[in-house]
Amino acid sequence: MDVTERLSFFASLYRVDQNAELGMWLLYLTIIGLSILVYKLGFAKKLPIAKSIVIYLFLVMGCTFLTFLGIFLPVAEGLVIAALILIIYKVRLNNEKRKGNI
Repeated sequence: MDVTERLSFFASLYRVDQNAELGMWLLYLTIIGLSILVYKLGFAKKLPIAKSIVIYLFLVMGCTFLTFLGIFLPVAEGLVIAALILIIYKVRLNNEKRKGNI
């Protein structure tokens, strides 16, 4: 069985099978970035700085586990879809608010 056929899109894009160290770091940073984006778009509330640091610390630690799953499972791809849905939601929400205020 060929491992390259089972890699997720981002794992094969970053060539985790050929250059494991660089590929894993790029996949890790991608998952962290997408997770922060999804968190900010969908779930973030205004918190004190200390609480925000704790939340982001746990988010980064959770992304470490998600990176290992993201090699063969579509973790980053799911985060991209979630981010797109939340972006569309925020744009439509802002348009509706603007229409109501005019």
